[in-house]
Amino acid sequence: VQLVESGGGLVQAGQSLRLSCEVSGSIFTVNAMGWYRQAPGKQRELVAIMAVKDITNYADFAKGRFTIYRDNAKNTVYLQMNSLKPEDTAVYYCNADLTLVRNVEGVRVDRNYWGQGTQVTVSS
Repeated sequence: VQLVESGGGLVQAGQSLRLSCEVSGSIFTVNAMGWYRQAPGKQRELVAIMAVKDITNYADFAKGRFTIYRDNAKNTVYLQMNSLKPEDTAVYYCNADLTLVRNVEGVRVDRNYWGQGTQVTVSS
């Protein structure tokens, strides 16, 4: 199982980007998927997360500009980023909390995965 990210790039301030993250491999279910980012010299921080029943949580800086949504059929989560600012420049990482196995015998295997990261650069 791995997370395959795409969609980063270089844009000007005010423009938009959409990031995508697909779960590749056999799983039982997706419990939560989200996006984090890490700028140079800073700690990794939460951007947005979507859990079961599509409950979402956004960092304050993302509210009103970013939207997280997913396609359950494709096991893919997206991050639509609008009105980008230079301070949004960072490596964006996808994170997924997955149940790999769950059966009637009571076996359950949960794992947490990170994507490889995708660079987002916003010029002023």
